[in-house]
Amino acid sequence: MPAAKNALDNLGISKNQSGVQSLEIGLSILDVLIDHNEPMMLKDIAETMNMHPAKSHRYLVSLIRKNYACKLDDGRYGLGDRVHALAALGYTGLSQNNILARLTQVANEIKDTLNCGVQIAKWFSEGPIIIQSVEPDSPISIITRIGSRMPLTTSATGQLFASYQPQSVIQPLVMAEWQADENSADSLEKWQRFTHLQTKIRTQGYATVTGDMLMGINAITIPVILPTIASHTKSQSATESEVPSDNLPIEYAITIIGTTEQLPISEQSNVVEQILTIAQRSQIA
Repeated sequence: MPAAKNALDNLGISKNQSGVQSLEIGLSILDVLIDHNEPMMLKDIAETMNMHPAKSHRYLVSLIRKNYACKLDDGRYGLGDRVHALAALGYTGLSQNNILARLTQVANEIKDTLNCGVQIAKWFSEGPIIIQSVEPDSPISIITRIGSRMPLTTSATGQLFASYQPQSVIQPLVMAEWQADENSADSLEKWQRFTHLQTKIRTQGYATVTGDMLMGINAITIPVILPTIASHTKSQSATESEVPSDNLPIEYAITIIGTTEQLPISEQSNVVEQILTIAQRSQIA
């Protein structure tokens, strides 16, 4: 990896221009993690940077604080949620048929129709991460920031993704969330209830929460099913006899967030119908 090895040397290219050298060094360490494309030990990062491990560690601590890097249980360092979110934006941005731009148009139409905040999430190995958001003209912001990872058990976004991913992937992540909760009840009993919720979400085609994350705030999440994905899914379903969630992996989802007045969730409300109509008209549902 000659490019990474000369990371510090490359910082001298713009010596005649003003800049923040410590920021450039930190970004060079981030480049090392990106180029390596898998978690690294501190000594390996320091060696690549030609830097003392203690100094490398200080930069890594700052990257971790801003969620651009993370430290794994085995002591290695990897990329953080913010980098994954940026990667998703870059990947779709390079596509001629820009998926993110298409979903953002849908999000803006939903926002204008319901006067609610809308966010777009993408599934990563560690869970769903917000990659885009649009807000209505309101003095109060209730949108989750881009790069945030959404919980699987208490957010509409997380519950939706958990219902359309293989149980072998979802169960360990859900169990880890519950274990982190000191007040968690029996995990086996909670998992049984959660599987019932998954079935309900797949049956109705969307997920809802009412004040689970923020008091007085409701959320509705719908899956994004693009035509090519839908065709592949039907083909799988015709040839495999696995559980539904194993046949229907969802990569993107759209979540609408609003107050109980803006986003009433009841049998009498037609909010969900309005959302699904927009999604179907835009051919993402």
